[in-house]
Formats: sequence, C-alpha cells, structure tokens
Amino acid sequence: MAGAKASNKYAIALRRQKAGFAVIVLFSGLISILMLTGSIYMLQVYDRVLSSGSIITLVGLFSIVVVLYLFYGLFDLLRQRMLSRIGTRLEFDLGRDSFVAQLQACQSRENIKVDPLGQLSVLNQFLSGPSASSLFDVPFVPLFLGVLFIVHPVLGLIVVGGAMAAALSGVLAGVIARRWQDRRTQDATVQSEFSTEAMRNSETVLAMGMQGCLADHWRSMQIKNLGTQQRSARGTEILASFSKTFRVLLQSTILTVGAVLVLNDQITPGMIIASSVLSGRVLAPIDQAISQWRSIAKTLFAHRSLHDFFENTPDRESNIDLPKPAGRITVTSLTKFSDNAAHTQQELLLQSVSFNLEPGDGLGVIGKSASGKSVLARLLVGAWKPDRGEVQIDGAAFDKWPAGAIGRHIGYLPQSVILLPGTIGQNIARFDPLATDADIIAAAKLARVHDLILRLPNGYATMVGGRSGTPLSGGQIQRIGLARAVIFSPALVVLDEPNANLDGAGDDALERAISDLRAAGSTVIVMAHRPSAIAAVNKILVLDQGRMTRFDTKENVMGTANTPRATHVREQLSKQA
Repeated sequence: MAGAKASNKYAIALRRQKAGFAVIVLFSGLISILMLTGSIYMLQVYDRVLSSGSIITLVGLFSIVVVLYLFYGLFDLLRQRMLSRIGTRLEFDLGRDSFVAQLQACQSRENIKVDPLGQLSVLNQFLSGPSASSLFDVPFVPLFLGVLFIVHPVLGLIVVGGAMAAALSGVLAGVIARRWQDRRTQDATVQSEFSTEAMRNSETVLAMGMQGCLADHWRSMQIKNLGTQQRSARGTEILASFSKTFRVLLQSTILTVGAVLVLNDQITPGMIIASSVLSGRVLAPIDQAISQWRSIAKTLFAHRSLHDFFENTPDRESNIDLPKPAGRITVTSLTKFSDNAAHTQQELLLQSVSFNLEPGDGLGVIGKSASGKSVLARLLVGAWKPDRGEVQIDGAAFDKWPAGAIGRHIGYLPQSVILLPGTIGQNIARFDPLATDADIIAAAKLARVHDLILRLPNGYATMVGGRSGTPLSGGQIQRIGLARAVIFSPALVVLDEPNANLDGAGDDALERAISDLRAAGSTVIVMAHRPSAIAAVNKILVLDQGRMTRFDTKENVMGTANTPRATHVREQLSKQA
C-alpha cells in the first residue's frame, strides 16, 4: 500500500522469545554436562570398583549417578516444555495477525501462495517435537570432544574426523532437502487448491459427470507431487543410513584403537568404554539432525516464508482512527489492469473513472456485460487496490485508516454472496462481538428479511454456511447478505447486482431499502442488472469497456423524453434484464 510502512511482526515475535531461548541454551549446556555421567561412572566402575572389589564404593557411585540422572531428566523436561511453550506462544501471538495478513494478501492478490497459518503450525510442531531439542545439543559437541582429547589425543582426533564426515553428510542432506522443498511445497499447494475448489463445487461437478476427469487430473498432480517427495527423500535417506552405519563403525574403531592404547599402557581399560560412549555422544546430535533433515528443511522454509510474508505486509496500525465519515465520496482517475497485464489499453479493466457523490446520493452504474461494473464495485469498497487513482471517503483514502477500521463504515453486497459457517445472526453482525441484538434486528428489518428469518426453524440462531449449514435459496442468501451490508448504518453502501436472485417482492424490498439508506444519509452505489435496481437512485454512471461515457442525474441520462441517448440507455437496461 502506498506510503505504508512494513513492520515485520514475525521478527518482533521471535525477539520476544530471546530470553526463553537463552534459558533453553543454558539447560542444554547442563544436560550435556550431565550426559558425561554415564562415561565417568563406567570409568570408575572398571578402574576402581572392579580392581578394589568394594561394594560400598559401587553403591556410593550409583547413588550419585541416580541423583545426577534425576537432574538430567528434570532439565530435559524443562527444556522440552519451554520449547513447546515458545512454539505455542509464537502461534498464539501471530495467529490473528497471520489471518488478517493473509486476507489482505488475498485482497491485493499478492503473496497468496504463502499460507502463514499453516507455516506457523509447522513451526509450532517442530519446536514441540524432539528435533528441536537435538539441535540445541549440537553446540555442545566440543565438550565431549574435549573430554576425549583429555583421555587421549589419538581418540579425540579419530572422533573429530568422524564428526567432520558426519557434519559433511548433514550439510549435503540439507542442500538436497532444501533443493526439493520449495518445489514440493508448490506442487502440494496446487494440488490442495484444486481439490478444495472441486469439493466446493461438488454439486456442479457431479451433475455434469465431471468427477472422473477431475479425479484423473488430480491423480496426475498427485503423481507429480509424490515423485518430487520421493526425489527429495532419496538423498537424505541415503545420507541418514550412511551416518548411522558410520557411527557404529566409529565406535568399534574407538574400541580397537583403545585396546591398542591399553596394551601399550597409555590408557586404562575403563577409558575404552568411556571413550566409546563419548564418541557416540559426539555423533548422536549430528546423526539426529541428519535423520530429521526433512522436518528441519520444512521448518526453515516456514521460517523464511513467515519472515518474507510479514516483511512485505503493510502495517497501518499506527494510523489515527478517524471519525465516522458522512459519506462524501471522491473518485479520482480510478484505473485497474488485469492481473498479469502489461499496462496496455487492451488489458485495461477500468480506465480513468472519476466522479463525486454527496451523503444521501444514490448512484446507478449501468453498462453491458464486462463493461467494468463489478471491477468498479470492488475498487470502491477497497476489495481491490487500484493501479492508478484513488477512492476517498470524506477526503481520506483507505490507507489513512487503521487496518480494518474503514470496513465498519462500508457495506458491500457482491454478486456471489457467501455466508460463513455460523448463525444467521453472526453473519449479519459480521461476527462482530460488539454488535447488539438490536443492531442485527434493525439491519434485518432494513433489508426486509426479518420476517423471513423468523420463519426458519431456529430464527436468527439458524446455522448457515459450510456443509452442515441449513440450505437457503439464492434469494434468501442475497437478502441476508444485504442485511450484513447495511448493519451499523454504513456511510457507503455498494450493491453489485443486488436483485440478481430476487423475485418481484424482493425487488420492492430492495427499492425501499435503498430509499431508507439514502434517507438516513448513506451514499448508495448500485451496479444495475435490471431497471428495478436503479429505481431509487438519483444519479447514473454509464460504463462501456471500462470507460466512463457519462455521469449525470438520472433524469438527464435516462429522461422521460424520447431522445436518442435516453432511448439507447433504456434499451441497454432492458437487454440486461
């Protein structure tokens, strides 16, 4: 959005967890130190207990080991719980912002391939699982290496070489996983979108016998997605198997070299077992990281996606909450191009539309099919952003309002009305918890749908939307959508072909609703589909192939006189009807 400053809320949320991550690093250090307990205990048993035959020494050593392992278990539990809490906190802190940001991205038709809610879930699941804990053990691998060098430098060098080989295989696994992760995610997104849309239009699909063809097309996408998945897994599986095999071989090598050192009286027999355990501790975090590379790569992709998504999401929270507008509309050089268009005249959806309306005005927008009426409607309410020009309400463009604040003062009835899963009352109230029963009933009465709702089994509590909602006719849905549009007495009401599914009684109700809205001071703009839709307006705007050809009072545009211009306009409206 022009002039909007991007604020990376994801980066801010991560910074808030710095103290928690610091404590987790501390716990990981303590856990790594306590992991030396087993090696030291074995060393003492072989070198002290077995040589002395002292049961008291063995019991004393074992008592110390029990206490140390209890602390080990406690710190490991605390670390895991903190990681889980951090993941949950991140998803909670960013969940609402992600939902709103995704809606805004869909509104501007940018970044819609990113699913911030899904990526937050991936991040939370990773932090709550065992993979994250193993990563925090990796920085403390030098601790075990240091102990091995103290036991004997040769043993330390052998394990260093093994650790370098394991780390190299881990890097290769990461490169392979990262190479395929983006492609796999894109393929999965395309497949998911196709299946979702097919299910949503299941009635049409089944009625026209399209299910077989759609299933075949979905299968082709599935084959492509599964192939990508297998290719991404092949390299990491080979490297993970190599790492495990190498780890076992290295421990045997340590035993062999240790035995040679014992025979040469350079270390004690207990040090052989301790060194073998320590070498396993050196390679274990690396081995676990390699085996979890697919999960790690997925999490890294989620991290980058969230960072980039919020980096490119404008923040308008700092704007001042302006007073309720009166409804003075100023449209200046409004221009919109098609999605993938170079800015050429052939690809223009709307070109340089300008007009002014005062509070209480009613504007009827007429024109042939594909003349730009619906495009203008979306631009007027901010559902789409113009490529040029702007829409002002009481002198303020949409980006001068805090995010979402202007929407309360706008009513919009699109061509295709969709009721969200919930009650009729919730849909009319726009799911606003501050909407009172009086607000909902007043809006329903203004839309002349109150009596219709009362005839339903549960009245305003009737569940609609989704698969489990009560089936409603197109006219009922459209009139409930009208009630949703007019709640809170909005300053601007835009109705896109509002009588497309209405009968004669519905047309009369719509005409009275428009008159009532204008009498209350609302500015009403109607995209005309039938002549009855503009019966209650006082101005007319004519569109032709995205261009405004005329804007004047209804009397001057349509007139009662049989002038060529007025006759042409009336004929066009009759053809649309």
